[in-house]
Amino acid sequence: MSDFIELLQSPWPWYVSGPIIGLMVPMFILVGSRSFGISQNLEHICAMTQPRLIRVKFFQYDWRISVWSLVFVTGVILGGFVAGSIFTNPEPIQLSEEALQMFSSWGLSQPIGLNPPEIFNLSAANIFMLVVGGVLIGFGTRYASGCTSGHAITGLATFQVQSLYAVIGIFSGGIVSSYFIVPYLGF
Repeated sequence: MSDFIELLQSPWPWYVSGPIIGLMVPMFILVGSRSFGISQNLEHICAMTQPRLIRVKFFQYDWRISVWSLVFVTGVILGGFVAGSIFTNPEPIQLSEEALQMFSSWGLSQPIGLNPPEIFNLSAANIFMLVVGGVLIGFGTRYASGCTSGHAITGLATFQVQSLYAVIGIFSGGIVSSYFIVPYLGF
């Protein structure tokens, strides 16, 4: 049993975790969905909890056909909690020398658990950046009709051209941000 726990606590190689993620696409197609993602569940929750006196046309659809998606996101949340509390690796996170140099060039201390204290404190500037970043991510997700996982995992696997454009845009934005925006945020 301790070997099994140790296996769950250690990082899995790409040739194990990659096929497991890849098997999600056929599973979702089997349950009758061509889309996979977390962000669309926010839409389903809004449709489910919409007050009777306030009717927004966008949320007037039968959300019950997507119950499997709500069960999936609940499993993701519970799985993350279990992984983070029960199967946590007690060893410090090992980062490459290049990653540590990058953090240092940005003026960040070595991240403890990948949470640099310069970013994850409750200053007004950090709260502002988190709120603005959250709004931009929410807008981008809605504008692109899905999130990174939805486009990159199932969108590309089902040959959706809009997903190819979205993934190119998402990763290009990440590269541009990491080289031209984050270093100048003044941590």
